[in-house]
Amino acid sequence: MVKEIRLNASGNSTAAVLPKPMLEHMNVTQGDIVFAIEVEDGVLLTPYDPTFAAAMESFHKGMQMYRNAMKELASK
Repeated sequence: MVKEIRLNASGNSTAAVLPKPMLEHMNVTQGDIVFAIEVEDGVLLTPYDPTFAAAMESFHKGMQMYRNAMKELASK
């Protein structure tokens, strides 16, 4: 989906208004947080926190590595 988005002045900042179909596609509403990630060709706007995703990946690796310890802790 490619949409043209106009930037508007908002106090001392600049704001972009995203079309409703784009918000629905990202499953976000007013007040939600989205993340702007710089990529080679521009900026990726996503509702998913890349830092949280990396932390969850590390957690899952640790769970696999210490499976028996996790089972023991879960049973207490």
